[in-house]
Amino acid sequence: MDGITEDGALASGGRRSAGFFARESTIAGPSFNRWLVPTAALAIHLCIGMAYGFSVFWLPMSNEIANAPASCANIGLMQALTTTTCNWSVAHVTYVFGIFIAMLGVSAAIWGAWLEHAGPRKAGCIAALCWGGGMVVGGIGVMVHQLWLVYLGAGVLGGIGQGLGYITPVSTLIKWFPDRRGMATGFAIMGYGGGAMVGAPLAVLLMSHFSADGGTGVAMTLITMGIIYTIVMASGAIGFRVPPNGWHPAGWKPSDDGKSNAMITKGHVHLNTAWKTKQFWLIWGVLFLNVTAGIAVISMASPMLQDVFGGALVGIQDSSVALTDAQKAAVVAAAAGLVGLISLFNSVGRLFWASLSDKIGRKNTYYCFFVIGIAMYCLLPTWGHLGMAGMFVISICVILSMYGGGFATVPAYLADIFGTQMVGAIHGRLLTAWTAAGLVGPLIIAALREAQLKAGVEPALVYDRTLYIMAGLLFLGLICNMLIRPVKEEHHMTDEEVEYERSLQHDDSIAANAETAARGKFGVTGVLCWMGVGIPFLIGLYIALAKAAALF
Repeated sequence: MDGITEDGALASGGRRSAGFFARESTIAGPSFNRWLVPTAALAIHLCIGMAYGFSVFWLPMSNEIANAPASCANIGLMQALTTTTCNWSVAHVTYVFGIFIAMLGVSAAIWGAWLEHAGPRKAGCIAALCWGGGMVVGGIGVMVHQLWLVYLGAGVLGGIGQGLGYITPVSTLIKWFPDRRGMATGFAIMGYGGGAMVGAPLAVLLMSHFSADGGTGVAMTLITMGIIYTIVMASGAIGFRVPPNGWHPAGWKPSDDGKSNAMITKGHVHLNTAWKTKQFWLIWGVLFLNVTAGIAVISMASPMLQDVFGGALVGIQDSSVALTDAQKAAVVAAAAGLVGLISLFNSVGRLFWASLSDKIGRKNTYYCFFVIGIAMYCLLPTWGHLGMAGMFVISICVILSMYGGGFATVPAYLADIFGTQMVGAIHGRLLTAWTAAGLVGPLIIAALREAQLKAGVEPALVYDRTLYIMAGLLFLGLICNMLIRPVKEEHHMTDEEVEYERSLQHDDSIAANAETAARGKFGVTGVLCWMGVGIPFLIGLYIALAKAAALF
C-alpha cells in the first residue's frame, strides 16, 4: 500500500526498502513543490563554482616557505612536485585549475549515464565528498608542502566532484520544468558562474584569519572551505526530488511546447546513438568555439585593460607621463573592478540568456551569441584606439554574459534535439568541449600574445590580432549552429527502449501518480530554501559591485 513520507517523497511497499540514496527514494509526492529543486541545484553549483575563484590562492601558495634558499630559484615541475624546502612558482600551482577543468569533462563524460540511473541524491552526495574532500586533501598537501598531493586532491579528486556536481541537476531540472527548460538550467548554472563571487571573498577572509599568527593561511582555508562545501552540497543533494514518469505542470501539455518549433523533438535519443550523430558534434563545436573565445577575454581582461588604457583610467591621457605609485595602484584597482564585473555578468548572463531562449528558441539564442559576439570582438580594438574605456568595459561585459549564457543554454538545446530521457548523460559527454577549450584556448592566446611581444608590437596593440582571431572562431561557431537540424526519427529510441531505460531508473511503474505528484504549496520551506542560497549570492553580488565601483 502506497504512502507519503514526511518530506513529500513517494513511498510504496516495494520502494520502502530502497536505500536512502536510491533514485526511487526521491520520487516526489503530492506535497512537494517543484520550485524547491532549483535551490538544491544552486547549493551545489555555488560551491563548485569556486573553481573560478581559485586564483586567490596562487600567489599565497607560491610564498608558503619564508626565506627559501637561493638554490630554489627556477626549479622545474618535477622537482616542485616533492620539494619541502623550495617555494612553488605561480605557474606550478595554476596547473591545479587545468587539472580540475580537465577532470570535469572526463568525469562528466564517463559517469553521465550512471548518474541518470543513480539519481541526483546519490550523485550529488558523491560530488560533495569529491569536491569538498578534494579541497581538504589539497589543504593537507599545502600543509605538508607536497605539490603532488595538491594536484591529486584539489585537482583530480576535486575535478571529479566538479564533473558530477555540474551535471547532477541538469536532467532533473529539465524534467521538472518542461515548460521553462532554459530558465530552469539557467538558475543552476548561474550558481556556477556566481560561485567565485561568494567563495573568493570567503577565501580571502579565511586566509586573513588563519594567517594572523604567521604563514599564509592557505592550508586551513582550503580545509575549512572543503568541509563547508561538503555540508552545503550534501544538503542540496539530499533535498533533490525527481518527478514521476509522465508528470507535467498543471495546465501544461507537451504538444504546446513543440507546436511552433520544429527543433524540439517529441522522441528520445539514446546516449550511445546521440554522440554519433552530426548534431552532437555540431553542438560540441558550438560550445567549444564559444568557450574558447570567452576564455580569451577572461584570461586577458585585467592586463588588457591596463596595457591598452594605462594612465587614462585615472585621468592621465599622456602615455609618456610616468605614473606615481598611488596612480599605479588606482589602475590596478580599476582592472580588479573589471574582474568583479566579469564575475557578475558571467553569472547573471546565464539566467538571462537561458530564460530568453525559452522565448526565442535555442538556435536563435546562439545566433545572438555569435553575431553580437563577432561585433563586440571586432569593436574592442577600436574602443582601445579611440580611448573609449567605458565602451570597452561594456563590450567585455556583454561578451562575458554570452560566455556564461552559452553554458546555461546548451542543456536545454540538447533536450530539444535529443529528448529528455538521457539529456544528463549526453550533456556529460558534451562537456568535453569545455575541457578542450579550457586546455587549448589559454595556450593559443598566450602563444599569440608572446609572439607579438617578441616581434616588437606595442603592448597597447598586442591584443588586436588576438581579438580578431577570436571573432573568426565565433564565425565558425555561427556556421556550426546554422547547420544544426532536428535528429531523424530513425535515431529515436523505440517505446520498448524508453521503457527499459525508465526501468533502470525505477520509475517505470509510477505513472499513475503523475497527476497528483508535486502539487504542494511553496510555503515557508520554499522561502527558507531560497534565502539559504539567495543571501550568500546577494552578498557576493554586493562585493562584486563594490569592486566594480573602482572603474567609475
